[in-house]
Amino acid sequence: MDDTPTLFTPVFLETPKNSLLGWVEFFRRVEIPVQGQTAQGLNEMAQDEDSVDMNDLAALINADPLMILRLLRQAGSLGSKSRNTADPKTVDSLETLILMGTGPFFRASVGLPQTQDWLATRPEALAGLERVLELGQRAASFAHGFAAQLDDPKAPLIHEATLLHHFVEMLMWLHAPTLAARIDALQAATPGLRTRQACRSVLGIDVLELRLALIKAWRLPDVLAQLTDDDHAHRAQVRCVMLGLRLARHTREGWNHPGLEQDVQDIAELLHLGLEPTLRLLPKLELGAAAVPAFSSEGGQQ
Repeated sequence: MDDTPTLFTPVFLETPKNSLLGWVEFFRRVEIPVQGQTAQGLNEMAQDEDSVDMNDLAALINADPLMILRLLRQAGSLGSKSRNTADPKTVDSLETLILMGTGPFFRASVGLPQTQDWLATRPEALAGLERVLELGQRAASFAHGFAAQLDDPKAPLIHEATLLHHFVEMLMWLHAPTLAARIDALQAATPGLRTRQACRSVLGIDVLELRLALIKAWRLPDVLAQLTDDDHAHRAQVRCVMLGLRLARHTREGWNHPGLEQDVQDIAELLHLGLEPTLRLLPKLELGAAAVPAFSSEGGQQ
């Protein structure tokens, strides 16, 4: 029996695939639901697509990592001919929309399945997915802020690439929620256990290898791999992404994580700032502008 989900039908995988290829084949054709506000906004815009402002459409897409992933996969499926005038290293939604045209885009983007309906029978999975989405949004906010501080014209690219960094985890909550919950429980029971290690234990694969394989299978922009490649960790753009992800992970429960001191030092070095200016900057970059506890320049909290 083929347990690959069919269009708009949530069929949840309960046991791991036995190889990386098996995982790639499973995810290759899965449906990708989007957040409710995204689906509703697209439905409204499609009623008069000729008058749609492309910047407004791009902004709606950019607010939802799942919709960005859908758009890039759709563009990738059109083949090399559709990309012959585009930069294959970009994940810019506006450029992709212009390349595809609004007609084909809306024909594939009306009446999309919504996450809350898709996971209606799995409320714990919906909560898990929302945690991953929130983490990605905060990480992207940090990464974009770092890039902007460095006057990097690619700051929007860095933002979108960071948003999509956890796309495999998003897909797991949507299509294999039992396994995703098992990974979550393993990490909760083992403080300090990284997601990559937990995934290998539960899924039998390296989640980074799966991510790279799906980027290739879906013909997603190469930059999604390049900006999170440890081999390029010396590049400022890669450091923006990695430090944004690290800071978001360490502050998801508040600003008391033992790794924050090192985070602040590394961010200060990246931005060519002192510790105190860096500490003043961070609250402005965090979504919600939560208060950040002070660290003394000697190390440790005040």
